[in-house]
Amino acid sequence: MKDPVCGMEVAPEKAAGSLEHHGTTYYFCGEGCLEKFRAEATRYSQGSKGSKGSKGSQGGVEYTCPMHPEVVQLGPGTCPKCGMALEPRVATEAEGPNPELVDMTRRFWIGIALTAPLLAIMLSDLLPSHPLAGLSGHALRWLEAALATPVVLWGGWPFFARMWQSFVNRSLNMFTLIGIGTGAAYGFSLVATTAPDAFPASFRGMDGEPPLYFEAAAVITVLVLLGQVLELRARGRTSAAIKALLGLAPKSARLVKDDGAEEDIPLAHVHVGNRLRVRPGERIPVDGVLLEGASAVDESMVTGEPIPVAKGPGDTVTGATVNGTGSFVMRAVRVGRDTVLAHIVQTVSEAQRSRAPIQRLADVVSSYFVPAVVVTAVATFVVWGLAGPEPRMAHAVVNAVAVLIIACPCALGLATPMSVMVGVGRGAASGVLIKSAEALERFEKVDTIVVDKTGTLTEGKPRLASVIAADGMGEEEVLRLAAALERASEHPLAAAIVAGAQERKVAIPAAQQFASHTGQGVTGTVDGRSVALGNGRFLEGRGVPLNGLGERAAALAREGQSVVVLAVDGRAAGVLGVADPIKATTPEAVAMLRREGVRVVMLTGDNRGTAAAVATKLGLDGVEAEVLPDQKASVVKRLQAAGRVVAMAGDGINDAPALALADVGVAMGTGTDVAIQTAGITLVKGDLRGIARARRLSRATMRNIRQNLFWAFLYNSVGVPITAGVLYPWFGLLLSPVIAAAAMSFSSVSVIANALRLKRVQL
Repeated sequence: MKDPVCGMEVAPEKAAGSLEHHGTTYYFCGEGCLEKFRAEATRYSQGSKGSKGSKGSQGGVEYTCPMHPEVVQLGPGTCPKCGMALEPRVATEAEGPNPELVDMTRRFWIGIALTAPLLAIMLSDLLPSHPLAGLSGHALRWLEAALATPVVLWGGWPFFARMWQSFVNRSLNMFTLIGIGTGAAYGFSLVATTAPDAFPASFRGMDGEPPLYFEAAAVITVLVLLGQVLELRARGRTSAAIKALLGLAPKSARLVKDDGAEEDIPLAHVHVGNRLRVRPGERIPVDGVLLEGASAVDESMVTGEPIPVAKGPGDTVTGATVNGTGSFVMRAVRVGRDTVLAHIVQTVSEAQRSRAPIQRLADVVSSYFVPAVVVTAVATFVVWGLAGPEPRMAHAVVNAVAVLIIACPCALGLATPMSVMVGVGRGAASGVLIKSAEALERFEKVDTIVVDKTGTLTEGKPRLASVIAADGMGEEEVLRLAAALERASEHPLAAAIVAGAQERKVAIPAAQQFASHTGQGVTGTVDGRSVALGNGRFLEGRGVPLNGLGERAAALAREGQSVVVLAVDGRAAGVLGVADPIKATTPEAVAMLRREGVRVVMLTGDNRGTAAAVATKLGLDGVEAEVLPDQKASVVKRLQAAGRVVAMAGDGINDAPALALADVGVAMGTGTDVAIQTAGITLVKGDLRGIARARRLSRATMRNIRQNLFWAFLYNSVGVPITAGVLYPWFGLLLSPVIAAAAMSFSSVSVIANALRLKRVQL
């Protein structure tokens, strides 16, 4: 990790100190950096004076560079690497005006007002009579200098400051080229105005005077300012998804007091355990559980699904979703940073700032690009100065400046991060949370999706469907003994058997000496009898013959039921079948994935008969049955060894190793926290159709990035040679520095505009 003050690499175990600020832990190389950071944090948090309403007004907000997310500082500023304006690390609903945009806009309009007369003077030379005809050439030169100086030196001052910063930090960037180019044009013109006799004949035009480029320097400055204004506005739109999510949270909640009285309180004052009333049409304030009443809730803001979901007592509700026509009382369960909305915002913000592997190509090119452009500009000056038409040196200056101005690496640097920011935001609006740009990029190449059955393909809420007793045993007795063991188990099938016994009013005794055999079954003692419950292989391994129950179990398995066999005192006593209903959306999701050319393989611990029944019903490409929890990762590894690019979708703790090993892990938002933390993509609703949406988003985003990189590379590979004059010997074609400046600004804005198209992509 890097020290945020000096930028030095610091290993956490060797750091001189650490400090947590706004949820992020920073490590420091020495006490000096730690104290400086602490002082700056305090100053910004208090809104310090002397900031002219910019830094101090930001209240301790962390800012980062869109091209270099490792650069983080408190308050706005510029990136020491690329010179770009920093932006808030996490967007806020009420961010206030962008100080950089306000400053650049003011400089642009004042620059326009002073540059317009400069252009009028240039055009007046083409008219036989004009208002300035009475002025001498010497006076006109000084008038041009007076108009251009504030435009270049004041309007373009941020560019010169960033150019100097690039030299100090030894990180040449677009502002290095802009500063050198406009500075050379303005400096040449200023010397030509104040000391024209200092120039030799090769610098002089047909009138015997050295040419002036005040209007070119001024127009270039104004065009670059315009580009910055348009770029900053467009960049602000890339965080629209975050701001839209933040805007969903209500500002207050209606608290129900212990005495039954109700009052509206600010959302920040809601605590866990508070009872809250939600009226028809209101947004639910925080995450919680319904206590009284019923309604239908529009959860599209977190799931992407427009159909309202029926809610009743005991059901969970999510903050910022919209209540329908009913009124209900809920208990607050998660508030503040712990709510689903807060987690979504945090996940999306971090993903938007992450770097895709494809960005490395642009990084490598950019590291060599600016020095190469400077060398090209010098070579252009030398060649035109030695072999160009008269005035040779004047042509050399103009063409060298044009090379510097047009070769802006900004478009190249923005190509990937802008697409990632918009793509991740688009996914969040559709219930697909992407944790990193790397996961977004990899998902495009996935050709096999391994899907855990329980809770992913199915509801994950199994129900007791069948109870079959052996001769000499009753169904109620079989269920009573099985439920006694399963009450101590945490397996989903166990809960279904216990719930089935309770629904049938069966008294459940206590079990002693309970033991769980992971992935196989459970054993214990009930009413002094030795009881074992598990799959057929488990009982046979314990020397218990299944006799005729084996055929009954196989028949239930062929119907898609998960089957367990009960043994009492070493004899098979009965069979219980549990059915886990397939999610209503699963068939459509599988069909969508197969149309995408993706193989869908089911992974389950169920016996082969049950697994085959489900796989046939859904039309899956493959099935891995009777897989123990610790074997799931092995299945993923085996598929990868066969050359497959594998995504793993699951929701349980035992899925976490496979999720981590897969090329892309996909967690159901309804699953465990461990699975969600391990996966690279989370489906908020747990709807498998979200995988198809995520794949479409991945393909659209990567296509968008490639388009941006292609045009950025093409723009520079064509623009630089033309401005250098390679077409002049055959076509007499030269590119004015003014046109080069316009093209440079357009390239950056076009990259961002193309990225913003992802907001409208159909998923």
